[in-house]
Amino acid sequence: MAPSTLDRNSSVPLYVQIENALRSSIADGEFKPGDRIPSEVSLNDLFGCSRMTVRGVLNALVDDGLLYRVPGKGTFVTEQKISARSPAYRGIREQLEQMGFTTTTELVTRRATIPGESVRTTLRTDRSVDVHEIVRRRLVDGVPVSLHRSFVPVPLAPDLATDDVVGEQLCVILEREYGLRPARTIEQLEAVAATRQEAKLLGVAEGAPLLLLEDTISEQSGTVFEYSKILFRGDRMKLHFDYTT
Repeated sequence: MAPSTLDRNSSVPLYVQIENALRSSIADGEFKPGDRIPSEVSLNDLFGCSRMTVRGVLNALVDDGLLYRVPGKGTFVTEQKISARSPAYRGIREQLEQMGFTTTTELVTRRATIPGESVRTTLRTDRSVDVHEIVRRRLVDGVPVSLHRSFVPVPLAPDLATDDVVGEQLCVILEREYGLRPARTIEQLEAVAATRQEAKLLGVAEGAPLLLLEDTISEQSGTVFEYSKILFRGDRMKLHFDYTT
């Protein structure tokens, strides 16, 4: 970080000037995610201010999630999370691409199966009805960020096994090809720990925190046509909900 001179005659408080300088260094890529920033002593010398002032600035940046501390090692730049709205508003892939990210979707598995009881109950099917199970992995700029597992009753989308669920969003295919238009979505969000298989697919350690978003989607008639379970990396993604009552 280049030497910086504070404007002590400015109406902007010194701690705000220091905070703005550090924020700019992070935003400009001078300090990248995972980088250790200079110590309090070094920042004191750089800015020519009290250690208490520098410590207050660092505390504020830690509270804002831009920095994190490792006891005995120092203060580091946080990997910034991607903020996206729930898929009930707009597809995750569409949102990411509109934000300028390069996304890649990979097909992990696709099969017709008789799912477990909890999935059958959600879809309101029984053991006589086959269900499409589609698992896809989404990467942003080459890094895995989410794992999507979708269940769709075969009778409602008989040719889904041959549709391009990698090149197109599943919601678009279901509406265009099968007339399955969402009228109601029930969502459930919880924090879970990554299993060994999930950890491998998402590039995290087993037991790492994940966000699990479950969506149950039905038509105007009340027919449930899709149940999805989306796992998001807790260190890379955050979901934004906006409700008007």
